[in-house]
Amino acid sequence: MNETYDVIIIGAGPAGLAAAIYAGRAKLRTLVIEADAEGGQIITTDEIANYPGAFPPESGHSLIGRMSEQARSFGAEFVSGTVDSVSFDVDPKTVRCGEKEYTAKSVIVAAGAHPAKIGCPGEDRLTGAGVSYCATCDGPFFEGYPVFVVGGGDASVEEAMYLTKFASKVTIIHRRDSLRAAKSIQEKAFANKKIFFRYNTVVDELEGEDQLESMILRNLTDGSRVRISGQFGLFVFIGTKPNTAVYDGVLEMKNGFIVADEEMRTSVPGVFAAGDARVKSLRQVVTAVADGAIAAVSAEKYLDER
Repeated sequence: MNETYDVIIIGAGPAGLAAAIYAGRAKLRTLVIEADAEGGQIITTDEIANYPGAFPPESGHSLIGRMSEQARSFGAEFVSGTVDSVSFDVDPKTVRCGEKEYTAKSVIVAAGAHPAKIGCPGEDRLTGAGVSYCATCDGPFFEGYPVFVVGGGDASVEEAMYLTKFASKVTIIHRRDSLRAAKSIQEKAFANKKIFFRYNTVVDELEGEDQLESMILRNLTDGSRVRISGQFGLFVFIGTKPNTAVYDGVLEMKNGFIVADEEMRTSVPGVFAAGDARVKSLRQVVTAVADGAIAAVSAEKYLDER
């Protein structure tokens, strides 16, 4: 017979680890399931400078390491596995990872999300080394240097405007001949003297070993290519994809993200959502950790009221 846990936490990013710390400290039998390396997106960040208490700045790896150790010290158990299917309409609730099946009285989905990538050579290697998907996280590191922003929607143009606080020059690279952002946002960008535009253009390749050194841009109209070299940053804002496919049709969703209230309660009693996988306005470590703490406390209350 498999042990039935008080709570299963799906995902070991900042939200999942915070939930595990709070659940474990509350003496709940806690299981954390993670498909990849513990830490989620933040694990690739070399420096975290805007997380309260992370001063001097520390790496995502070191922060996650301490969170993970803390969760284990409170008794949380960890297993590696990819969630293939779930049954949340039964008691106890069931989570399946291949041939393995886990049951719990409550579940916290902290599956996270991942930024849509360009898909060009060099991108994965240079992520966190000149290539970023978060202006709030990494913008200050490029103070006084030029940066390039890939994308033409609301988020990319707004992030470009944010980056003008730090960068000497911001160039938006967009594959179409005009931006897709709302007109009001476009007008603000056009009025900003630090923002420039390269339309009908894509990034073909990123170059550099340990640090972004150059990139090759291709014009989609005439096929011409140009190499940009020097010290600069590349920010990619072409969408965020939540890791929630397995919950489609199980939980209420909006654009692929899980809908949850301020107590992190989803549309299914006993199931909570935290972090980047849920509908929210700001996706940062600090908000993910807050979500995780709230979700664990809400799960504890749910169990007490059963």
